Amino acid sequence: MVPDVPINDEDYASMLGELKEIRRAGLVKLRTLRVPVLQRTAAARTSNGSVEELIRHAVCRLDEGTLRAAAEYTLGLAQGTRDWPGADRRRRAAEIYGVSIERFRKDQELMLLGQVAEAIDGLGEEAAGDRWDLGTTHRVVPVAVRGRTVPVTVHVHPVDLLRDVDVVVAPTNVFFALPEPYKSSVSASLRRAGAVRGVTGDILEDRIRDELRAWVARQGALGRPVPAGTVAATGAGALTGQGIRRVYHAAVAVPRGGTNDYDVQPADVTRAATRALAILAEEEHEFGPPLRSVCFTLLGAGRGGLPYRTSIGALWAAVEADLARGARWDVHFVVRNPSAAALLTRLATRIRPKADPTPTG
Repeated sequence: MVPDVPINDEDYASMLGELKEIRRAGLVKLRTLRVPVLQRTAAARTSNGSVEELIRHAVCRLDEGTLRAAAEYTLGLAQGTRDWPGADRRRRAAEIYGVSIERFRKDQELMLLGQVAEAIDGLGEEAAGDRWDLGTTHRVVPVAVRGRTVPVTVHVHPVDLLRDVDVVVAPTNVFFALPEPYKSSVSASLRRAGAVRGVTGDILEDRIRDELRAWVARQGALGRPVPAGTVAATGAGALTGQGIRRVYHAAVAVPRGGTNDYDVQPADVTRAATRALAILAEEEHEFGPPLRSVCFTLLGAGRGGLPYRTSIGALWAAVEADLARGARWDVHFVVRNPSAAALLTRLATRIRPKADPTPTG
């Protein structure tokens, strides 16, 4: 392996172009393609300098589900698809998302190739020693902010396993319509964990959903969208038994008409995080003991399609600004993917997540 070199924004954009070319031509023609950034990166980050191995490792880092499955078909990594024409691979990937081929080409395909590039960049962080120990679920990262050191706790586990954090900031859409509790999103997990159940497991009270609906009704916003970046504060339902006292619902996802997709803008993530911290300051002394700790999920990094580093960068802009003004919050982040956790550990070295040039819709 040759010495590794960090991927800068120019290389990142070039890498995306090279991934698009591989998607078009297929792995069977990889040797004939000119992909200098991927070749250089593979030489530094794989044992044999193989571009295909680099891409496979990156795709394996993606969250399981539609994203990884669609990426495997798009790039010909799924079993039996190596020699499929690009059109057939694109058609199968579009079926996974349940959208038309043209919609997939213009939206999800760009998003997932960006996620693959993000994962390739993450392989460099592992090589540089930022690899997250898979046996570790918590790590305290000391971060320098305006002349003082602030401990930031990073959790790697499902959000409903959080304990003893006063406030959880969770993403939702601009209609404040929570997903069904059987789904796998952050909001669905919190709704499920916050419900009061009977001895047979049946839901007796859907407390988080009911409180959120009441909040929306008080604002006169039933059935209509609120501005992106709006935050609604509710109780935590049964999660109070785990030491969680409030859930702040951050409306960052804007539904795209006629589809099951959402648009999320990084500026709205920053705006929502700023508002959440302002609400925390307003509510702090309304509780006994006062609210002191807040945990952010990666707003917009799920169905919203934001790369991890884009979401982290947007969140940290708000958190750092509040801490720099003297706020003394106990700050936490909770993620499911170790690569996202590795990005968060880079806050300690003042390496900021780069802006991502990939269109996300």
